[in-house]
Amino acid sequence: MNTIIFTIVSLSVLGLVLSLILYLVSQKFKVVEDPRIDGVQELLPAANCGGCGYAGCRAFAEACVKAEDLDKMYCPVGGNSVMQNVAGYLGVKVADKAPQIAVVRCNGTCDNRPKTSNYDGYSSCAVMANLFAGDTDCRYGCLGQGDCELSCKFDAIKMDPKTGLPEVDEEKCTACGACVKACPKMIIELRNKGLKNRRIFVSCINKDKGGVAKKACVVACIGCTKCQKVCPYDAITMSNNLAYIDYNKCKLCRKCVIECPTRAIWEVNFPVRLPRAEKAQIIDQK
Repeated sequence: MNTIIFTIVSLSVLGLVLSLILYLVSQKFKVVEDPRIDGVQELLPAANCGGCGYAGCRAFAEACVKAEDLDKMYCPVGGNSVMQNVAGYLGVKVADKAPQIAVVRCNGTCDNRPKTSNYDGYSSCAVMANLFAGDTDCRYGCLGQGDCELSCKFDAIKMDPKTGLPEVDEEKCTACGACVKACPKMIIELRNKGLKNRRIFVSCINKDKGGVAKKACVVACIGCTKCQKVCPYDAITMSNNLAYIDYNKCKLCRKCVIECPTRAIWEVNFPVRLPRAEKAQIIDQK
């Protein structure tokens, strides 16, 4: 009988001691989370796309709460309206940022860039890029396996079976950057949407010399520098035989578009240009 009582008392004391130890340890190592994190998370779109640079909306909310200011914080899915709500909740101010959109910088369609070999393997741009340069003579262009389409959580980018290139839906694109990261050839870029959603950019990333680039794709940038010379705003730079248009400097004058001999520069959402004769007739009538 004494043995039973001793056992019960011993176990009870041991349980109390262990409970006290667990309590002290939990108090010492407990993590107190700022309740504002929950409030900020509720204001976010819950897309968990990673476009903000953090591993989901929860991590982004925590970063916003801990940040001294929100100048470097941005939710591409929610945009400026969400960031203003977050700033208001935290009692700080944040400047609006220009909305962006994914842009495909390759016009190597089946007609412009004919295939010189056939790829017979796993349907993945990442896999294909590790095996060889591509199934055309352009080693910089789109591989056409659709990794960008698979990466998009918003159904905003689709592969066009006629051209073999991805197309971005302007209404659905949130500029999360998932397609940019998914493309092993880095032909997709986030650019400012521009005034009235109008944009001008070089739809080519081929860095080969002019003759080689033109032979591989008839609409490739050949590095002739004509666009750079005609730009009145110093928005075009040349590097490695390739022109690049700085969207922060570009004033959408479209002079470079007319000057480009290979039609490598694209103008998006602009009014259709009138032929010179027709345009002159309209001016005369006025």
